[in-house]
Amino acid sequence: MDAYDEVSNGRRGPDEPEGSASTSPAEEREGRADGDDSAAATPQPAPPPQPAQSTRPASGIAALSLPYQITVALVLAVVAVVTCVHVGMVFLHVAPSNTVTKQHGRAVEEWVFPEFEQNWKLFAPNPLQQNIAVEVRAEVHTAAGDVRMTGWYGLSALDGAAIDGNLMPSHTQQNELRRAWDFYNSTHDSENRATTSRGGLSERYLRRIVVLRLDREQAGGADGVIERIQVRSRTTNVRPPDWSEEQVSDKPVVRELPWWSVTDRDRTKASAE
Repeated sequence: MDAYDEVSNGRRGPDEPEGSASTSPAEEREGRADGDDSAAATPQPAPPPQPAQSTRPASGIAALSLPYQITVALVLAVVAVVTCVHVGMVFLHVAPSNTVTKQHGRAVEEWVFPEFEQNWKLFAPNPLQQNIAVEVRAEVHTAAGDVRMTGWYGLSALDGAAIDGNLMPSHTQQNELRRAWDFYNSTHDSENRATTSRGGLSERYLRRIVVLRLDREQAGGADGVIERIQVRSRTTNVRPPDWSEEQVSDKPVVRELPWWSVTDRDRTKASAE
């Protein structure tokens, strides 16, 4: 081994293999400097983006200006008050007789009738236990100048025959004639005198329905004109069941109304319907 090899081996570290030269302090400083520069040159990852805060535009009443908001609030308040009054009036109308309805019954009726009429009660009374048959006959004037009287037409019987066996009977067949007769009875006494301001309306309503029904049955014939009509009802009590001790009469009660003249307006309204 010569002197050159000794010098080279003297620069090796204890763990370095033979032939590898040890690094001088100056070279080590240069290497660290290069490492620092490369670390500084490495780009750092960017921070995650922050979620953007949504700025939704105002909607509904909040989108309106202050004057319009006040107007809408007043309208809603009026609607709420009217709704509460309407619900209260309908409740008093269908509720049993009480102190409020006795004192303000007229105001309740004026509010409910005719647009909001209710055909039910909050507490149902004793159900109807009668069969009421409405019949009508007419006085017909012919083109030859003769006057003839028709027989009695059983309008209720005709409705019953149309409903019997019909899975989907119409509202008219079930209720039109019955409601008209109930309307007339509720506004007239036993002497056929109107007891309320709606008496005239109930009479016209029943008369026009009857004229319409007679026209369907061709009661006037080919050349006849119906000039007068007369309506009557035949009321028969429904027999109680065998186990009941209630005793009712089985004799029918007949009520005949006076003759009514048929006006051109009645015929026009009936034909329009």
